[in-house]
Amino acid sequence: MEERRALLRRIRFWLTVFVVGLVLSGLTAFPLVAEAQWAHRLLSAPGSPAPGLLPGLVDWSERVSSGLQHVDRHHPFVLYGTDWLAFAHLAIAVAFYGPLRDPVRNVWVVQFGLIACAGVVPIALICGPIRQIPPTWMLVSASFGVLGAIPLVIVYRNIRRMEALENASADAGGRNGG
Repeated sequence: MEERRALLRRIRFWLTVFVVGLVLSGLTAFPLVAEAQWAHRLLSAPGSPAPGLLPGLVDWSERVSSGLQHVDRHHPFVLYGTDWLAFAHLAIAVAFYGPLRDPVRNVWVVQFGLIACAGVVPIALICGPIRQIPPTWMLVSASFGVLGAIPLVIVYRNIRRMEALENASADAGGRNGG
């Protein structure tokens, strides 16, 4: 019984880490224009080491910020797509309530999350060049799939351990009670 509780605590901890990441990622997609401006100002501020150390990043942040400002001024409907991206992150986060409540029964949600994380990598590597994203930034984008998969792999393994423990307990109960 104590082992099951420990597994459940671990599962809930790592699911919470994953859900918080999804929620933060979703919420930061809404104020995209302001965030891009803020990031560029921060990187190019007087005294910032970024222009000397990472001039490509500073140039990229300027390109992204000015591009988003142009889109916001002249074609704001395009940014509606990022609103839906944000919503998708939040909606997917809600789906993980199931495994938080009953991990074994809702293991499919974790499997879905792992498949989605795996899909991030090819999307970044295929769509990045089409959208003229610098290679380094494509790797940053792809890393979200890899980093997201880490807590989900831990959760998945712990759910399978919990399932085996429950099955062993049920088998033992059947042998002893029958």
